Amino acid sequence: MLGAMVKSYYAEKTGIDAADMRVVSVMPCTAKKFEALRPELSNHGNQDVDEVITTRELAKMIRAAGIDFANLPDEDFDRVMGESTGAGVIFGATGGVMEAALRFAYEAITGKELEKVDFEAVRGLDGVKEAEIDLGVMKLNVAVAHGTANAQKVLDSIRSGEKHYDFIEVMCCPGGCVTGGGQPIVKSTVRAEKNVSALRAKALYSEDVGKARRKSQDNEEIKALYQDYLGEAGGERAHHLLHTHYTARDKYAGVR
Repeated sequence: MLGAMVKSYYAEKTGIDAADMRVVSVMPCTAKKFEALRPELSNHGNQDVDEVITTRELAKMIRAAGIDFANLPDEDFDRVMGESTGAGVIFGATGGVMEAALRFAYEAITGKELEKVDFEAVRGLDGVKEAEIDLGVMKLNVAVAHGTANAQKVLDSIRSGEKHYDFIEVMCCPGGCVTGGGQPIVKSTVRAEKNVSALRAKALYSEDVGKARRKSQDNEEIKALYQDYLGEAGGERAHHLLHTHYTARDKYAGVR
């Protein structure tokens, strides 16, 4: 989605031809390397994302270049899509996407300001987390699963009619993206003593708490993006640029 915005909205704002842009994403997920190649994720002949490197690969580059990363001075991100919120930060932990969406859904559905933004019922490392979220005018049954075995449990319970959910989040990696295949490798001796998934998630939630804005809808640059370019949420341009479809993966079996 960011790649699509960079090569449309950002290109228009800066006067740079999208064909002259290279979008490089740094990801905790090795699967993103394949995903970036998919023709569904392109516009006007340009891939939304041109290259993907993992967080582990970036760390190696930083070390190889001799950069003292921890002591670099802080700088603000460039304007035009440079602002982020706590809701974006927590995407990396299992339950984070769900919580970010609920922070928006509450205000969108009720028209009231959400004062307590923490939905702790969808946090944690249980394989499947279930919660009933009371939005006042309605109640949502939600489920969060991480790890494909747990995703299978959720799907089986729905197929059997045992469960009904209004909203489901699934992350393939145990713990979520914080333990993605491209993340820095932690020695087994360390993993034996520390719960790496929990510690990394804790760091994200701490970052969330420290953010000036914790809800996506409060992001001033997102507001400007919709006002100046996308139009209404779910509108034609927004749907074209922010939504996609997928065809069977075996069609791309030869893609490298």
